[in-house]
Amino acid sequence: SIARTELDPATLLMVRLAALAAVDAPADSYLMHVGPAIEADIGVEQVQDVLVAIAPIVGTPRVLSAAERIAGALDLVVAVMDLEASGAGAAGR
Repeated sequence: SIARTELDPATLLMVRLAALAAVDAPADSYLMHVGPAIEADIGVEQVQDVLVAIAPIVGTPRVLSAAERIAGALDLVVAVMDLEASGAGAAGR
């Protein structure tokens, strides 16, 4: 879909996060998008804005579910990044 759209990467990822929330996607689906979102400089505030914007359409329970799943995926990505950084630092000594 990246090759078939003219959306910039950040906008495309925010649209995908909104779609995942709309369909009440499982946590694994968010995990696939959080890393690229971080790389595209999408901040927590932008993700919150997306969730607030879609809440009247998809409903509060789905938005809260999405927020929990996004936070869990973000925690996992940060933990992996921390492990990679500490492993790289140890290897360089």
